[in-house]
Amino acid sequence: MNSKNRATIILILGFLSAIGPFSIDMYLPGFPAIAKDLHTSIETVAYSLSSFFIGVCIGQVLCGPLLDRYGRKMPLYAGLLLYILATIGCVFTSSVQVLIVLRFFQAIGGCVGMVAPRAIIRDMFPVEESAKIFSYMILILGVSPIIAPTAGSYIITHFGWHAIFIILTVLAVLLLVAVIIWLPESKQPDPNYSLQPKPILSSFWIVLRQPQFFIYAVTGAISSAGLFAYLAGSPYVFMELFGTTEQQYGGIFALIAAGLITSSQQIVKATLTIQTIAGLVLFAATALGWLNLYSTIALIFVYLSCQGFNFPNSSALSMAPFTKHAGSASALMGAIQMGVGALASAVVGLFIPHNALPMTGVMAACILLAWLLLFFSTRKTTFNARAGDVEEQAFDLIEKY
Repeated sequence: MNSKNRATIILILGFLSAIGPFSIDMYLPGFPAIAKDLHTSIETVAYSLSSFFIGVCIGQVLCGPLLDRYGRKMPLYAGLLLYILATIGCVFTSSVQVLIVLRFFQAIGGCVGMVAPRAIIRDMFPVEESAKIFSYMILILGVSPIIAPTAGSYIITHFGWHAIFIILTVLAVLLLVAVIIWLPESKQPDPNYSLQPKPILSSFWIVLRQPQFFIYAVTGAISSAGLFAYLAGSPYVFMELFGTTEQQYGGIFALIAAGLITSSQQIVKATLTIQTIAGLVLFAATALGWLNLYSTIALIFVYLSCQGFNFPNSSALSMAPFTKHAGSASALMGAIQMGVGALASAVVGLFIPHNALPMTGVMAACILLAWLLLFFSTRKTTFNARAGDVEEQAFDLIEKY
């Protein structure tokens, strides 16, 4: 593979992975406008975010086996097409209940863009390169939380929130064309791979029994849940509680998201510790009433910067032990992440917000639980030789880049 083809593949995989973030970040500034237009509350609109997370969770479990059975590209075609149709539906909806349902199906289709890239990376690149490739993808993904909310706030102000879904439709069509033309098939269909429930569950069980996968996938998922709590709570906290405009919210979101871009390579344990401290300080200071707009932004920036360190490395270490079951492992890892994230965002939505405590409390609880899981489980677990070598190689790679 020459460098040009390699760069093209990484770009396509990065943009595929960005489907989910763009679908989330771009419409967040529109929560007040959507609530007003559909005659409902911001808290009810937030359920469209939770339904998206649930759809991604379920969809990843479904598309993982499909990627192992039919190869990587055919499920991508089907998923992107479903995403396009559901997004067109969002353009024309006039009911918040219909929007919630359509967002679920939008996620079902779009989630293949989140699962397939991880499996394709495992197919096409050596294990010792995977952390670096995941870090490159984070750089591409980092464009989303900077561009999407800022562009979204501008578009909503001038063209209305429906235009967000028109743009998402166009982007998905362009991405489908790129996949068809430039993305090679990294795994041929396997007619021997059964889609019966028992073999699929057996495949997932094989993945879950691998201690390295379980520890890093679950730790990564729980730490990521704090990000989902932030996504669910930030429109209220910044636009309602602190009184920022849609454009100001987009700028704040972009500033905080910059931490995800500049921090995509580092050791998991160290950054998880820093993130835990930041999360606990954020919650305690909120409870004591010590925070204003600027100190809230600063603490969330530190918190999410650490998440930028954790994601590529926990993903690489989770996927490292697998070849045959790479699709199932990728799906299961994503399903765990989105399932825990959906739960976190739903918990934030359960509370009637009068302050930032629901958001900061869930963020602090998630990262503390992830820290406890990682530190106590790795002390009691001995990885097999292959996994240990992979972990050492991955950390060496992380320190180099």
